Amino acid sequence: MNAVGESMTWVQAIVLGVIQGLTEFLPVSSSGHLRIVSEVFFGDDAGASFTAVTQLGTEAAVLLYFARDIGRIVMAWFRGLFDPAKRELDYRIGWYVIIATIPIGVFGFAFKDQIRTGARNLWLISTMLIVFAIVMAIAEYYGRKERPLEQLTTRDGVVMGLTQCLSLIPGVSRSGATSSAGLFVGLTREAAVRFSFLLAIPAVTASGLFSLPDAFEPAGEGLNASGAQLVVATLIAFAVGYAAIAWLLRFVAKHSLYWFVGYRIALGALVMGLLAGGVVSAT
Repeated sequence: MNAVGESMTWVQAIVLGVIQGLTEFLPVSSSGHLRIVSEVFFGDDAGASFTAVTQLGTEAAVLLYFARDIGRIVMAWFRGLFDPAKRELDYRIGWYVIIATIPIGVFGFAFKDQIRTGARNLWLISTMLIVFAIVMAIAEYYGRKERPLEQLTTRDGVVMGLTQCLSLIPGVSRSGATSSAGLFVGLTREAAVRFSFLLAIPAVTASGLFSLPDAFEPAGEGLNASGAQLVVATLIAFAVGYAAIAWLLRFVAKHSLYWFVGYRIALGALVMGLLAGGVVSAT
């Protein structure tokens, strides 16, 4: 990686925006893919701030796609606060999202410096791609997949919230970690993935907003994107991410996570081979 950050080109911004949109919701790690693609094809790191800000685009896609569900949950949560008789499923889901978001907020703030530096090492990312591919395979194999979203409990929310903290490490995958946790506690694949989407909204939105100052005033190592490039990359991530959500929800209704397991292992092994051969730099 260069000692002084270089300016990002428009081609790089567009490509990385597409990568963010394609991979944010798939259990393959968007931050890991951005790090790998930017290093392999562009010879440098796009940076944690670029990753966090473009995630605002994909989270906007979630907000739009689930707008009706989110609106219903928010209204139910407020009604339930003042009327115990109206504390039904949507009210509970609202609380589950709030409670499950607390751990990643604490860990994300406490380890923000490590997340932006050492955690972006390609040896670590490639290892996590493979390790969590195995975790996903175990969850898919042993998960009972019996309980729908209507049977979600506080324990489920806490377990998935704690697991979401692991996604702070590039290569793990937020959706992969939380969906696997959902399968381990017996949720159906569709229920685990849907709650995983809802759970990501506050954490990713907060991370993106927190990183805005650093992203728009780039300094130091890595590729430095201009404000205009960040805006365009975020809009691209939004459009591609919206399509990816619709595709993934249809896919998991009929297919297992094993498809992503194989891809993660192959990609992790490929990156390790490139690192061992000196083709790319780990840092």
